[in-house]
Amino acid sequence: MTTITSTNSMLNWLEKANAKTYGNFINGEWTPSKGGKVFSIFNSSNQQQLLASFQASTVSDVDIAVNAANEAFKTWSKVPGPDRASILFKFADLLEKHIDELAFMLSAEQGKVLAESKGEVIRAAKETRFTAGEASRGAGQTLPGERPNVWNSTIRKPIGVIAAIAPWNFPVVTPVRKIVPALANGCTVVYKPSSVTPWTSARLMELLSEAGVPSGVVNLVVGSGSQVGNALVNHPLVKGISFTGSTKMGLEINKQAAARLAKTQLELGGKNPAVVLDYDDVEYVAKQISSAAFACSGQRCTAISRVIVLREKQEELIGALLAELQKIKVGPSWDEGATMGPLVNQSQLDAVQKYIEIGKTEGATLLYGGEVLTNGDFGKGAYMNPAIFTDVTPNMRIAKEEIFGPVLSVLAVDSIEEAFELANDVEYGLAAAVFTKDLRAAYQFADQVESGMVHINHGTASAAHLPFGGTKNSGFGAFSIGSTNVDFFTEVKAVYFQY
Repeated sequence: MTTITSTNSMLNWLEKANAKTYGNFINGEWTPSKGGKVFSIFNSSNQQQLLASFQASTVSDVDIAVNAANEAFKTWSKVPGPDRASILFKFADLLEKHIDELAFMLSAEQGKVLAESKGEVIRAAKETRFTAGEASRGAGQTLPGERPNVWNSTIRKPIGVIAAIAPWNFPVVTPVRKIVPALANGCTVVYKPSSVTPWTSARLMELLSEAGVPSGVVNLVVGSGSQVGNALVNHPLVKGISFTGSTKMGLEINKQAAARLAKTQLELGGKNPAVVLDYDDVEYVAKQISSAAFACSGQRCTAISRVIVLREKQEELIGALLAELQKIKVGPSWDEGATMGPLVNQSQLDAVQKYIEIGKTEGATLLYGGEVLTNGDFGKGAYMNPAIFTDVTPNMRIAKEEIFGPVLSVLAVDSIEEAFELANDVEYGLAAAVFTKDLRAAYQFADQVESGMVHINHGTASAAHLPFGGTKNSGFGAFSIGSTNVDFFTEVKAVYFQY
């Protein structure tokens, strides 16, 4: 295939969008970095197309932004919860109003197909509305006193300035998942997006401002982890760090934050299993696994990357999985027929291809896919076919390590007990799925699997109002989304009242 068909709307929009240079968004204004350096980003589906340029920020920029957020906290923390909620509801409306524009920007900088990008914006609006409602429910407790004439109660208070650090795979929903609950609970934010995907972040700042978020309450500083990230984590006025990214980086952030007793909320890596025990419809199971494995080109922490199947079901399931992989159409984000876009950049493609070679060397069978696509327009991006390995054994690196790409490994076992044991036999514990008709086995799996989220008879798709997080090396601190966010963004104060 050398010619790629496309929808005109996204391409036309990109052609008309001037590649502007964005400043940092600090205290309600777009300002250049004190360092005076900028960098540029390009279309993931067409690396020849310049999208925008951004600030290569310095420690000084971080300090200015944190101080602005700290000053804004003095007033924002006193705004009543329902009033904060009103602003956030307006922001949710604006996300939906600008869904096409945001999806175009997201698909261009990150590479995921347009349908996925629109779904991400819709999810961000849903999460915003749920969290906005929580702003009016910041309840404490009233407790009986142990002494006469004393009332006891607890109240929740916002902790202060939050450093929000997001990755490149979900550049709309991940920052929303950090910024919105911070604001709902009365905190202020300095947000660092990934330097790979900062374009949609700039638009989010504009929409938050349009919704009525006061100056200084949310600030954007773009730059490298070594400059911006480290400065944020170690700034004495930053009281909490919400980070999504690699386990290695999360552990380092936690170490630095602990040295000054700053709170952390860490969403880290995953090596998520789908345990297949029995089924009525093998095609349904294969569709669920394929969707969870290859959405976002496999570049998501909750992607299914291991299929653990009872040996008697192995052949039938592999056949159904192979049929699903063969239906996947790789193409650029704007191609209305594409179901999987490119990887975010060449560096990520190289990393995934290294694992393809490791799998072969270790003795696994590459049953399908894995090829790099370079013909015609594919040469303008980091394209590859989705891959499936069979004959995978538990100690292989492709069965243990997070690949973060469109690679699926199938491991066969002889018993339910072995399947459950193997599901836990990795350092991660983010999401897990089980497919079974046996109610007892389903509950047993939910109880025994070492995972923050469990999915029974469907892929690893989460909801906008349920807690999201992991155990072991997949996460630390209060889960995000849902009601658990309050445990990170607030602290408890006990009040004794004698009358």
